[in-house]
Amino acid sequence: MTPSEASVTDPQGQDAGTAPAVSSCADASHPATPPPVATLRKRADFLRAASARRAGMPAGLLQARLRVDDLVSPRLVRVGFTCSKKVGNAVARNRAKRRLREIARLVLPQHGKPGWDYVLIGRADATATHDFKAMQDDLVRALERVHAEDYRPPKPRGPKPNIPRGPRRGKG
Repeated sequence: MTPSEASVTDPQGQDAGTAPAVSSCADASHPATPPPVATLRKRADFLRAASARRAGMPAGLLQARLRVDDLVSPRLVRVGFTCSKKVGNAVARNRAKRRLREIARLVLPQHGKPGWDYVLIGRADATATHDFKAMQDDLVRALERVHAEDYRPPKPRGPKPNIPRGPRRGKG
C-alpha cells in the first residue's frame, strides 16, 4: 500500500476507514422540537377548562386543564381565547384577542406542556393596553403556577355563603 492510498479521506476530511468522531444522530445534535399548538373551538372544551386550574395575570386570566380523553393527541398543546363584552365593543375585543393570540404563539411552544388545554381570558381596560413584554412574562409566571406540584386554587371571591346559625332570638 502506498502512502497516498493509506491517507484516503472523505470530503469532510476524515479517514475513510474510521468512524466519525462525533455522532451524527439528529436527536442528539438538535434540541427537542416544541409541541404543536392548536386552537380550541368547541364550547365544551372551554367549559372543561373553566372548572380546572387557574392563575390570574394583570392583563388577563389563564385557565388550564390536563386532558384525559383519547380523542386528541397527547403531544398537542391546545389554547383558546375569549373576551367578554366587558372588554368593550367588537373592535376592542378583537384587539385584545389578537394580543392574546400573539403572546400564546410566542410563549406556549416553550412553556406549555403537551396534553394540556389552556384558555386565555382578556380583561377590560388591561389586555389591549398592557405592556406586551410584561404580558409575556406574566403568562410564563402563570404557566409556572398552574403546573406547580403544590398548586392551590385561588380563594373564591364573592359573598360568603348564607349559613343558618340556629333559631333567631328577639322580637317575634
